[in-house]
Amino acid sequence: MIAKRVALCAVSVALLIALQYTFSFVPGVELVTVFMLCFCYAFGISAGMIAATCFSLLRCLLFGFYPNVLVLYLIYYNLFAILFGMLGKKSWGRKGAAIAELLTVTALAVFCTACFTLLDDIISPLFFGYTAEAAYAYLKASIYVMIPQCICSSITVALLFVPLSKVFKSAAVYKFYREKKL
Repeated sequence: MIAKRVALCAVSVALLIALQYTFSFVPGVELVTVFMLCFCYAFGISAGMIAATCFSLLRCLLFGFYPNVLVLYLIYYNLFAILFGMLGKKSWGRKGAAIAELLTVTALAVFCTACFTLLDDIISPLFFGYTAEAAYAYLKASIYVMIPQCICSSITVALLFVPLSKVFKSAAVYKFYREKKL
């Protein structure tokens, strides 16, 4: 059972790394948010935090080790896993709640995307000892990066949340069913 959990998280991390690498050449476009969101939503907090931590560490090994980025990724993606892992446990109940669920998840994904940049605007200046003026300039420059990322998150989550969640949830149900049968 532990080996299955490790394999599940490893496949998720490999997919996240591949997505980040593939779209790293296109400014403002990223699919890590929607894939991590759907994974945490379907498999819960613990699997999400394992995947988030492994992704953060492996990403820094592959793309270059910068301590401020490592701290940013470890904090952000683990909080992200907790939020969407808890949200995935929520029962949306009534019929027609799918739209409310999609709107809620999309709004939270955009909010989290903005928080990622804002958290970087706190961590990096503190880490590098920026002056107040330099920190403000860093904040202003990051806004132009945050806007296309938020737009991308809103579009990708709105379009991909439902199909990806179905795939991940069916894998989670299959995994649960197989473990009960053994």
